[in-house]
Amino acid sequence: MKRLFGVTAGLFLLAAACKPIKMDAYEKNREIPEHDWAYGYKPSFDVTIQPEDTATLFDIYVNVRHTDAYPYSNMWLLIGTKYPGDSIPKEQRVELPLADINGKWHGNGIDDIFEHRVLIQQKALFNKPGTYQFTFEQNMRQNPLPHVMNIGLRIEKAGNRP
Repeated sequence: MKRLFGVTAGLFLLAAACKPIKMDAYEKNREIPEHDWAYGYKPSFDVTIQPEDTATLFDIYVNVRHTDAYPYSNMWLLIGTKYPGDSIPKEQRVELPLADINGKWHGNGIDDIFEHRVLIQQKALFNKPGTYQFTFEQNMRQNPLPHVMNIGLRIEKAGNRP
């Protein structure tokens, strides 16, 4: 009886592992060369949306990792989004608040390194299946922007379309 249960459980787990998995979350971070983010460095992120994901709402975040020496309380980005089948990205300027008015960082910190996950769009829809490309460009007055270690994109499931 124990052997039959073990074999049945093993087959069930194997069958479950073979099913295609819908996207629950996407997260990728890119290192900023020498921790100085120059205008010319524009990291991009390719996100593939499956047909079944077009009925889902997603929250979109920007991840930022910097040292305590980062000289500003915010960061401005130009975020380009290229939709499947389009050749020209749509661009949007976004402010990422990183500290309060007293200079206390919002993110989590260990020693002199701080990480932020900043929500930039809530309950977004991807109406078309395919590959979406997101490109980040720093849009501050200082070039290069010092003490920025990583920049990243996180997209997570936020529920089903109403």
